[in-house]
Order: sequence, then structure tokens, then C-alpha cells
Amino acid sequence: MINDEILEKYDMTIGIECHVQLATDTKLFSGADNDARDKAPNTVVSPIDFGLPGMLPVLNQEAINLSIKAGKALGSEIAHVSRFDRKHYFYPDLPKGYQTTQMYQPIIIGGLVEAPLENGKSVKVRIHHAHLEEDAGKLTHFGDYSLVDLNRAGTPLIEIVSEPDMHSAAEAKAYATELYRLMTYSGVTRGDLYHGNMRFDVNISIAPKGAKELGKRAEIKNLNSFKSVERAAEYELRRQAQLLEDGERVVQETRGWDDAKQKTTSQRSKEDAQDYRYMPDADIPPIVLSDEQIAEVQETVPNLPNYYRKAWASIGYDSTAQNALLLSKESAELFERLRQKAGDKLVKRIGFWLLKAIVENTDDETGAQKKSQSISDDYFIKLSEMVENNDLNSNAGDIIFAEMLRTSKNPQQIAEEMNLIQNSNEGDISTIVDEVLADPISAKAVEDLKNGNDKVIGFLVGNVMKKSAGKANPALAQKIIREKTGTTQ
Repeated sequence: MINDEILEKYDMTIGIECHVQLATDTKLFSGADNDARDKAPNTVVSPIDFGLPGMLPVLNQEAINLSIKAGKALGSEIAHVSRFDRKHYFYPDLPKGYQTTQMYQPIIIGGLVEAPLENGKSVKVRIHHAHLEEDAGKLTHFGDYSLVDLNRAGTPLIEIVSEPDMHSAAEAKAYATELYRLMTYSGVTRGDLYHGNMRFDVNISIAPKGAKELGKRAEIKNLNSFKSVERAAEYELRRQAQLLEDGERVVQETRGWDDAKQKTTSQRSKEDAQDYRYMPDADIPPIVLSDEQIAEVQETVPNLPNYYRKAWASIGYDSTAQNALLLSKESAELFERLRQKAGDKLVKRIGFWLLKAIVENTDDETGAQKKSQSISDDYFIKLSEMVENNDLNSNAGDIIFAEMLRTSKNPQQIAEEMNLIQNSNEGDISTIVDEVLADPISAKAVEDLKNGNDKVIGFLVGNVMKKSAGKANPALAQKIIREKTGTTQ
């Protein structure tokens, strides 16, 4: 495919539409269960979801509340009056023949998401609007036939529409990741990407550098991981650039992402605007909200990612470490709780352990974290104190932390069972140092140390650690060696 040098001739422009399923107990217009994960097909449905004649929808108030919370997270204005419309089109997974949505008067207006990039910078992405609507069902294709599952039909969601403010695959990934943080931290969605709780439609176009008009766009539908957003954008940049370099034109179309082949494939042309014959939904009254109602709901929004970033500024973590801890709401709340209980010094060490655990327990594709044991806050703090007080060396601390995650046991108990308690008794270590220094194998190292070769101190400390079966406090061992050899660092 096309090389990087030619890609420099083009600018890429990206806008993202994100469908966020709301974490309500029931569906948008019916009393059916709204959590279809791992449920048998077509079992969490009602006559309203099936679109049977004579069924009247009843709007779920909690969906409105979660939309208001989403607006707070996005820095948006909440409309005092919003309305539902019918979007008419036929799909096998939409038995009513229309989707109930908000075309003309959405509930969320404007907003801004500032997404941190891996290089320490950030990208600012404006939000055009977000509208409340019902989800359709799901088709599963099997060769020459398809099956429909209506469990998802009627699920409440908001569709967040960004402005085309992203210009690289890295910026698109960063925006999708931060949007996920904002929606999960605010409690708007369960955030299960594997089950489609958030799905990204990525609109991508390229144009020669300096061009005043954007190129024809391709819309990559239903991406459900941050990496797929990034990879699809990277692929489309090269695909569209190759077409232009070959003298062909980019067709405005909908494309799908084939994760196995790491490429996009054409699904349908969108050359002409579709006429969905929108009309007001006469069965659903307008949503009318007062300033007091909006404020009351938004006061219940929990701490958002930027709260934690500011709180952790004093610890000395860079943006990469901060964003790793922010990967899930649970890990951020845990770390901040520990910081408030233990203080910055002790919690910094805990943070490094948590970061390692997060990396090891995070799905590389979706960014989802696997379930782990529930561990007492006091155990985290106790383990950090044991290392701080030289009861454990840092390597033993790592071992015990891993075992604590596995078993939820008290770190003191684990240390004793694994025989990892560090010996900081100066008399005991002094005796071992005497043995090491008297050993003929150490003579050359001692001479080099006295002659200013400081590197050999590691050899001598290592021998002390061997003789003590790894239990000697290495810092204390080094101090005693220097005292006995008359050397200073």
C-alpha cells in the first residue's frame, strides 16, 4: 500500500458519532429488562419492542436523567424543551418500521471534550449535539440467511455527534477513550464495549494539504474498541490516499471494519441523502425541563476524570500513568481513596503496583478490565508501609502484591507464609557482612571499592543477600559495607 511520504500530501479529517446505551433498568418505552447481556435471543422484549399494533410507549424518566448527566460530563447545554420524532425506514431488526429519535430538538446541545494524547498533548473536540433515541435489534448473518434478535430493540441510548475536529488516528482513539471515561464515570452507561454499550461510527475524509473543501467521506460503522477506531482510521487514510494517487475518486459510502483482515469493506453507498420522512411522534409528549430539575440531577454526577487528574498532580505521575489509572472508574476511585487515607508518599508506591495490575488485567483490544478480587484498602496501605519501613524489599513487595490480588489475604500473613520478611537487624547483618568481606572471593572487589570503583558495591551487597537467603535489608547492608571498608558513596 501507499508509503508514508505520500501520505504527507494529505490532511485527514475525522468526526465521530457515538451510540451510548444508557444504564437504565428498563427500556426507553417499555418495562422490559434493559440488560440483554448473556440473555437468550428475544427473551427480554415486550409487545412495545415488537411493534405490535395498539401498543403505546411510556417514556422512561431515568433515561432523561442519564441524558442530563451525560450533558454535564460533556460540558453541554441541556435543552429546556426537547421532542421525539419518527425516523421511517425498514430493517428486519426494527419491526415498528420507524425509529423513535430526536431529529429536530435534541436534549443535549453543544459541548467540548478535551482528550489527552499519548505524547502529553491533547485534542479538543467540539460536540455538535447528542440526541436521545431507541436502539434497534441485532442481525446475525449465517451464509445465505440471517437471524434477528430483538433483545436490544428499545434500549435507550444517546447518540453523541462530534464536530470534525480530529485529524489523525491517534486523536480519534484519544477522543473515543476519553468519551468512554466520561460516560462511565458519570454513570451514564455500563461501558461494556464487548456487548456494544458504546459503539463508534467514524467518518473519515482526506483532502490535499491546504484544500478549502473536505474530501468525500467514508463512514466506518459500529466499531466497539479504541484500537479498532485507531486502526480503521489508519487504514482509511491509506486507502483513500491510494485512490486519489491512482486518479480515482473516493465514493461517499458506509463501510465496515474487518478486524481479522485489518481492513474496511464497502457495505452500501451513501452518495445521495436518504429521505427518512421524519415526523413528530404524536404518542410521546415533549420533554420539558426547568433549570432546577437540571441542576438537581447534575448535582448527583460523581467525580469526572479531570477531578482525579488535578488531585494526582502532586504525586508526580505523568499523563500516561494518570490515564492508565483512569482506565476504569473503579481503579480511579480506589486510588484516590487510598491517596486520601495514606498520603502521597505511600500511595505513589501503591500506584505503581496498581498500574502493573491494570496493564496485566486489561483486554488489549477493547480496553475492558477483567474482574479481580475485592481487597481491603487497609491491605494496600499496610503493604506499602511494610516496604517503607524496610520490613520488605521492593521485590518482595511486588511478589506479595500479586499474591494479595490473587487471594485477598493480609500482606503480613502472605509475607510470613512466603518467608519474605526482611531482616533489618543491624547486628545480624553486620555479622554476615564480616563473613562476606573475609571471603577470598571478595578481596578483589574490596580493593576496587577502596580505590574508588563504586560499581563493585553491588557485587558485595549481592553476596550478603545470598548468605541471608534474600532477607537482609540491602540498603542497610550497603551502609555497613561502606562503614567497614572506610568508603563513601
